[in-house]
Amino acid sequence: DALAQAGTRFKNCITPNVVCQPARASILTGQLPLTHGVWDNGVDLAPEIGKRGMAGQLAQAGYFTSFVGKAHFSTKNTFKPTGTPECRSSAPNFDDDWYGPYMGFEHVELASLGKFHRNRLPKDAPVIHRFEHWFLSHPQALELWQKSLREVPGAAQTWDSALPAAWHSSAWVADRTLALIERSKSEARPFFTWTSFPDPHHPFDCPSPWREMYDAKDIVLPTHRKLDLDQRPWWHRAALEGQPQIADPELAKFRQEGFKVPPQSDPQLADMMANYFGMISHVDHQIGRILEGLQRSGLSDNTLIVFASDHGDMLGSHAQQRKQRPWEESTRVPMLWRVPPALGVQPQRTAATINTEDIMPTLLSLCGRPDRKSTRLNSSHTDIS
Repeated sequence: DALAQAGTRFKNCITPNVVCQPARASILTGQLPLTHGVWDNGVDLAPEIGKRGMAGQLAQAGYFTSFVGKAHFSTKNTFKPTGTPECRSSAPNFDDDWYGPYMGFEHVELASLGKFHRNRLPKDAPVIHRFEHWFLSHPQALELWQKSLREVPGAAQTWDSALPAAWHSSAWVADRTLALIERSKSEARPFFTWTSFPDPHHPFDCPSPWREMYDAKDIVLPTHRKLDLDQRPWWHRAALEGQPQIADPELAKFRQEGFKVPPQSDPQLADMMANYFGMISHVDHQIGRILEGLQRSGLSDNTLIVFASDHGDMLGSHAQQRKQRPWEESTRVPMLWRVPPALGVQPQRTAATINTEDIMPTLLSLCGRPDRKSTRLNSSHTDIS
C-alpha cells in the first residue's frame, strides 16, 4: 500500500506467459518468449541472451548488480546435468564460494525454487542453493514445515505450517536483501538488486501469524466456479485429464500429483484462498522491512523501486487451479513503480495496458542507459516512463 500511494500503480499489467521460466526471462530481457526462446518451464534461457538483459546492461553502465531468491531462468530438476547453477545435478560442481556471475548479475544468492513438496522432500541441497542449504541446516525445519497448526478441511496442498516465520523463504530473501543494502552503503557504484520472493506459490504453507489474518468464512469465492470443458479448447481437457508424457517415472509421478489439483469444495477453496492471502501479507511484511532498511541506510530517496510478478493464479476461478490457463487471473499481474522524487514523477493510478517486458526499457531509460535500444532483438517493448 505504501508503494502504491507513493508511486505509480498500473492496473492492467499483462504477463506474456503464465508460467515461471518464460515470464521471468521476459522480465530480464525485455523480449517476448518467441524471441528469447523460453516457451515453457523446463526450457532454459540461453546465457548469451540472459547476460544482455537489464542486469548486464546496468553492469556495463557501472552498476553493482545482484540477485537474491528464486531466479528460475534455468531448470532445477533435469534428466541430466545442464551446467547451470540452478540445476540440481550441476550445482555441486560449482565452488562453495560461488556467488556469480549469472545472467548479467555480478552477485547471486539463489533459492533454487524456495519451495518444497511433501511428496518429494529433499535430503540435502548444494551449497550454492543458498536458501535450501541454509534451511536444511536446521534439523527440525522439514518436520515443522510439514506440520499443520490446526485441523484443515483438506484443501489441496494447503496447511497452516508450523515453520517459524524467520525460517521461511520470504524472511530469508528479505534478510539477504537487507544485507546487500548494507553493502551498498559503502559501494562507490550505484546498485541494482532483483529481490525475488518464491511466494505466493503452491504448496500453500503460510506460517503463523500471517495465516490467521484471514478467516475462510469471510473469503469471497470466485463467481465462476463451474468446470465447463465442453466450451473450452481441447487442450483444457487434455491438461486436466491427460497423463504427463515424461519417461522418468519419478518426474512423471511428481508432475501428476504436484501440479494437478482435484476438484475442491467451497470450504476447501475458501481455506486455500485464505492461506494464499496470508502468504501475500507475509511477503508484504518483508517488503516493508526492505523499505525500512533503505530508509535507515539513507538510500531511499535515490532508489527506484519496481514491484511486479511473473504470473497470477486461477485460485478456483472456472474451477481451475495454478497458473497454466491464460485467463485474467493468471495473466494480469501487479505492477508498482516508486521513482526518486528528483525525477518529478507524481503518484498516480493508470489503466493503461502494459506488459512485464516493458520493465527493462523503462528501467534503463530512467537510469540513463543510452544504448538500451540495442537489446531489442526484434522485440516490441515499450518505454512506459
